[in-house]
Amino acid sequence: MLRSFLKTGLAWGLHHSGIGRRRSPFVAGYHRTADEFPTDPKATIPSLCISVKMLERQLDWIGQRFRFVPLDELDDELDHAHSQPVAAVTFDDGYQDFYQYAFPLLKRKGIPAAVFVVTDLIGTAKLQIHDLLYLLLARSGPPEGAQAQLEVILAARPQSEVLRLIEALEANAEIETEVLQAHRSLNWDEIAEIHKAGITIGSHTRTHVVLPNEDAGKVAAELAGAREILESRLGAPVRHFAYPCGQFNDATVEAVDQAGYGFAYTICAHRDRRFPRLTIPRKLLWENSCLDAVGSFSPSIMGCQVHGLLDRFSPCELSHGVSPLEVHPGSGLASN
Repeated sequence: MLRSFLKTGLAWGLHHSGIGRRRSPFVAGYHRTADEFPTDPKATIPSLCISVKMLERQLDWIGQRFRFVPLDELDDELDHAHSQPVAAVTFDDGYQDFYQYAFPLLKRKGIPAAVFVVTDLIGTAKLQIHDLLYLLLARSGPPEGAQAQLEVILAARPQSEVLRLIEALEANAEIETEVLQAHRSLNWDEIAEIHKAGITIGSHTRTHVVLPNEDAGKVAAELAGAREILESRLGAPVRHFAYPCGQFNDATVEAVDQAGYGFAYTICAHRDRRFPRLTIPRKLLWENSCLDAVGSFSPSIMGCQVHGLLDRFSPCELSHGVSPLEVHPGSGLASN
């Protein structure tokens, strides 16, 4: 509680000081959207979720200060500062709840957005690897510690090891049907509809593989395969990519370039001097990102999140193997 009050006071002071106000583009990142924010830690990864009400509140705050643009228009803004900077909105993983909850809100407000999809899961009942592992960990021990365990595992282990761990956990834990259904991915008809409505469809690999943990062949197959599948189904070029778990290094940035992507998005401040447009920072937001000490939406905290004023107190802890091009707002591995 004391930490919450200190954060609230610090955010108020920083926000009203006027220092560090952003003039460069802001890219927001979201994951799951729900009618009501889920409070059961065994139901889903909390920091990947946001309620429709809170999503609207955050987007309204951003829209009063930035001009929303689709990702394809972001390129023209990256190298310039404007009196009214621009913002882009993205959603990772391609959950079906985007179609159910976020898409109607975005349409009503006329806000462009992008969805980064995991192609091998589209139209299937399979869960994202991180969701499946989290749900099993939350049923095999104290659920409050499941996310910390998840982050440690995903940070360093190749996908093959993660899958073996999942198999071992499945022998002793069972996930309820309704929980599995709540995590399902978009299907191709839904993707076609949102794409036709102007939503940018980007790649998030074929299987949500954490690229630096894999060999070069696996990385290339995941990147090129996802892009080829999407372009074949959409009948349009796919230029945008988001790094799963925000993890990248020199080799994976080069692989993204070789796979033909023009833009790629991270979740921290590190940028590759050789490929600045393949290491574009985003700020990941969720239900509690902008709550004050009493649990209410705080414009001051929202402002500090957007302008990156709190990032110096929680810098990215990952070693990306690249030198920062410049300081940008970012995030640690708070969520994938």
